[in-house]
Order: sequence, then C-alpha cells, then structure tokens
Amino acid sequence: MNTLNTVTTADWVTANHRYLMAALAVIRCRLTGARDTQELGAVEQELAAVRTAMPALPALERLQMIFGLSEFEVGLVLLCAGIELDSNLAAICASVQGDPQRFRPTIGLALAVLPGAHWSAFTPTAPLRHWRLIEVAEGEPLVTAPLRIDERVLHYLLGVATLDRRLQPLLRLIQITTPLPPAHRDLAARIGALWEREPEPSPVQLCGADSLSRQAVAVAVGERLGRPVYGLRAEDIPGDVVEQELLARLWEREAAFSGALLLITISDLEPPRPLWHWLERVQGMVMLASADPLPVADRLLVRFELPKPDRREQRVLWQQVLGEHGPNANGHLEAMVNQFTLNANAMRAVVLTTSGDHNIDWWDACRLQTRTRLDGLAQRIETRVGWDDLILPAEHMTTLRQMVAHVRQRVRVYEEWGFGLRDERGLGISALFAGPSGTGKTLAAEVLANELRLDLYRIDLSSVVSKYIGETEKNLRRIFDAAEGGGVILLFDEADALFGRRSEVKDSHDRYANLEVSYLLQRMEAYRGLAILTTNMKQAIDTAFLRRIRFIINFPFPDATQRQRIWQRVFPPDTPLDGLDWGKLAQFHLAGGNIRSIALNAAFLAADAGEPVRMTHILSAARSEYAKLEKPLTDAELRGFSSADRARPVQMHQ
Repeated sequence: MNTLNTVTTADWVTANHRYLMAALAVIRCRLTGARDTQELGAVEQELAAVRTAMPALPALERLQMIFGLSEFEVGLVLLCAGIELDSNLAAICASVQGDPQRFRPTIGLALAVLPGAHWSAFTPTAPLRHWRLIEVAEGEPLVTAPLRIDERVLHYLLGVATLDRRLQPLLRLIQITTPLPPAHRDLAARIGALWEREPEPSPVQLCGADSLSRQAVAVAVGERLGRPVYGLRAEDIPGDVVEQELLARLWEREAAFSGALLLITISDLEPPRPLWHWLERVQGMVMLASADPLPVADRLLVRFELPKPDRREQRVLWQQVLGEHGPNANGHLEAMVNQFTLNANAMRAVVLTTSGDHNIDWWDACRLQTRTRLDGLAQRIETRVGWDDLILPAEHMTTLRQMVAHVRQRVRVYEEWGFGLRDERGLGISALFAGPSGTGKTLAAEVLANELRLDLYRIDLSSVVSKYIGETEKNLRRIFDAAEGGGVILLFDEADALFGRRSEVKDSHDRYANLEVSYLLQRMEAYRGLAILTTNMKQAIDTAFLRRIRFIINFPFPDATQRQRIWQRVFPPDTPLDGLDWGKLAQFHLAGGNIRSIALNAAFLAADAGEPVRMTHILSAARSEYAKLEKPLTDAELRGFSSADRARPVQMHQ
C-alpha cells in the first residue's frame, strides 16, 4: 500500500476545498439525473479547471491512490462526504429515495446513479469497508442500508490533520528535540536505512534501559524518513480479537494518511500476549522498545541494541546542553561524566536546578535526577554518618576504604589505564557484608555512601524473590536498570532469601533458583556502581557464588572494648548525660544496633522525666531490649549496677 505525505500549506488547503466543492457539484448533477446535459458538462469542465490549478494532488486523489479505489468507489466516498458538508445535497438524496428520513445514500442509490458501478465494492474485504472509509448501518438489508463516511476520512478529504478519535486514547505523538549522542544517531541511521531498503518493512526491536533515549532514536528514524512517530503502550493493545482487528485497521489507515511509524513500548520482560497477535495483523513501520531483548521465538523481528553513551559522548552531550551555562560547570563536568549517565532531558533539569537554586551544587543536582528512577522500587536511606561512627577491626576499615578507592578510581583504572579493555566482565564493584544482626553492616554501607556522596538504596531481597518462575529476574532487572544512570549504592538486604548452598539439582525449581542467583551476580558484575549483599548466614552461601564477589567482610560481634567505644559515640553531642559508666555499659553483651536502640529509648525515658540520661534510664531501656530479644540479663552484665538501679524500672509520666 502506498503512503503519501499530506501537503497542508494554506494555498493547498484553499485549493483542495475548492476542488472538493467542484467535485460535489458533479455528484449533485448525477443525483438529479443530469447525466448527459449541458449542466453536467459544465460542472465537469469546472472540476477539470480547478484540478489543473491545484499546487499538489487533492486529498480525494491521494485517497484513491493510497487505497487503490476505483472511480465508482471514489464517487461513493464523495457522495457520503457531501451529505456531511452540504445540507442541500442531503435533501436531494432524500428526494431521490422518496423518503425525507432517508437523507443518507444507500448501496442501491450508489449503484443507480454513479458511473462504473460494481457490487464488489461493498464486500468486507474491498477497500471501502476493509479500511473503514465508509460505514454500513446494521439491521437492514444491505442494498437499503444507509452509508456514512468515516469521520477521520472526512477530515482527511478537507485537509485537516487529526488523529482518529478512537486512537486518541491509545496513541500519542512523540516529539523530542533533545540532542542525540553520536552512537544513537548512527543507530537511527541504520534503522532508517533498513526500512528504506525493504518494500515490506520488518518490525524492529530497540533494546535499551533508558526509555527517553529509545524514544529519541525512534524520532530520529522518523526525521530521516520524513515521518511522524506515534507511541503505543503494549499493555493497551486489546485482548479481544475483534478489537485487535479494528485497532490494526485504524492504525494502518492512519499510517497511510500521515506516513507515521509506530513505537510500541513494552514495560515488562514478557510482553503481553495480545501484542504478538496484533503484530500479525499489522503491516508498516513498527518499532518495539524494551529494556531487554524479547523472547521472539520464530517471529521475524530485527533487533538493535541501544548502546550506552561512553564518557566522550556524555561529555559532548553535556556541552551541547550546557550552552551558555558551560562556564558554571567548570570543575564539575568531569566528575559528573565519570559518575552519572544521564539523558539530555535529565541534563537540562540539572542545569535548571543549579541555575535556580545556588544552594544545590552540580553533583547533588545529578543525584536528584537519578532518584526518580529508583524511589518507587527501593528504600532510599539518608546517610549522615562518618568513619568515626563505625567501630570495626582495623583490617575491616582498611577494606572499606579500598572499596571507596575502587569506586572513585574506576574510570582511571578501567578506561585510562586499560584494565577494562582486557576483560569487560566483572567490572562492577560487588561486596558481601556478613555477620549477625546489628553488627554494623547497614551502617558501613551508610558510611560508604556518605563518603562517596552517593545515594544508598536498600532492597529487601525477600520481597524481590518470587515463587513464580522468571518474576525474580524481572524484579531485579527493574532495579538495576533504574540504578544504572546514577551509580547509586545498592544494598541488597537479607541475601539468604536468594542464596543457598548449591546442591544437586533435583527439579526445575532448583535449576531456576540457581538461575536467579546467577542473574543477580551477573548484574552486580556488570553494574557501573557499588552493589552490596548482606547476610546473617554466610555459611549458607555456596563458595562458587562467593568467588564472584570482589569484597567480603565478616562483621564480628563486638568485644567489650569495641562495645565501650560504641557506647561512647552513640549519644549525640547535645544529649544531656549524667554519671554514665562506659565500662559498665560495655558489659551488656549486645551488638551495635541493639546499643543504638537502647540509647534512643533511654533518651526518651529521660526526656519524659525531665532529666539528663542516667544509668537508671539506660538499664530500664536495656531490660526492654532484652525482652524484645527474648534473652535474660545475666548477673555478669549487671555487675556493678546498684541494687536500686536493678530493682527500679523507670515510669513514664501519665
């Protein structure tokens, strides 16, 4: 089917309207029976003169060429259009049919008055009905059923570019003016060249995590081909086959009118089933956009990968977006390029944020732009702690500082020094924090995030793991895809929910469990940031999995000296204290997390009593904490506490 782009200049619109009115005059003469009279010859000459003066093809002739209409079919479309545009023509039609209520044409009337009449024009597979150019009223014999022109077709004949009202809730015109990195421009050129070579364009799959970049590439393809781009969500394709057929015909007709190409956005790893059925019904230029490659089986689908912009391309894109704001970013640009992968819209938002609020620097403005991707998928932890808040053995602190160096120097070592050129696998920075609850695993992650000035997101792996095959990988994919642009720190808590000692594979569930673990480790190894796993049961993790993790830190239960240091640092400087004995407090055989819980509870008890924090408040809070842990306070832990402190619980004020 040919597609002809519509010329909609003011001169053409005026001339096209004049042509349409002249053509309707011919129809009027035929209705009144003036087939061989001088009047009919005159109006036909007028039509020919108007046609000669047209600056481009009139819409009626374009319609004929696009859908391969016969002269009889063109006349019928024109007759139906005339009823909507000329009330006199409607009255004539009613008079000819001998019924004032039958002002719309019928098949019988068309066969009687229009030249070249043929019944085949009215079959369901013929252009008039297949493309919904006219509508045949139901409930009457076919020959006497009223005919009506489709509203979108009427607008087309008038030179009005408007989307069919039935498509408007589903489609949106994609208009993006953001600059593209060179690699994305090259990709758009390759897709455009493919479709230019093919007489029957094959569907194209465009894979890439950033949805805006996928849309921008699609728009660039459209610009190369001189076509607008409309977007459709895969989940909006109806499941009912009749509705699918209608949507397919309406879209193909729209594409024929405007030359448009279609971008279908797929949000899930497994596309909705109606998508594949619908694609079998649709011809033309269709692009499927998804984060990951689709399971296409035996379907013809040409796949293109959307490459991530490298540092050079990111720098060029930043320079294009910055424009006159470039000098303001001096000293910040390289750091932003090294850490963040942003599309042009996000870069523009950074520029607007920093120019409108001088209290926000460039780095933090970039962090703000990346948060929206993850905030709905994981819990962002505000980090205000530093190295002094972390009480760990010296070798563990050294390992944590090495992790900081790996994050900060990633670009230099991998790219400038060439380590990444030898092996692209395993370039992600992964870590496992193992140890009992409360020993500082999450606190250590917070310290790293604060030191690196990166956002920390906590993901509870127990909520990510699904009993349904494939769902766990889908959940993990969403998280990593959302995190890629900002280089945030990902903290996967409760890794025991996914990892387990690998044993002999006995059934499909064992195989899929191993696949889930492998997928997580694969994404961690490829992630351009820091990903941390925490576990209370390191012994339950197979050593084959442990070998793939770069840093492993075993967080020990704190000894008495370490507990005393934790107690000495747990109260903020402004907290009023009175008579606290740090040595006695260190007797409580507790991890740091429990110590912080007791300190907070004691502060509330003291505040409610209008007193500074005393040993009495701490002991009362400790009793509550031990009760929560379902363990008794031993005599050794209470050694040195006065009998009064031991016996007297603190009462809250009523």
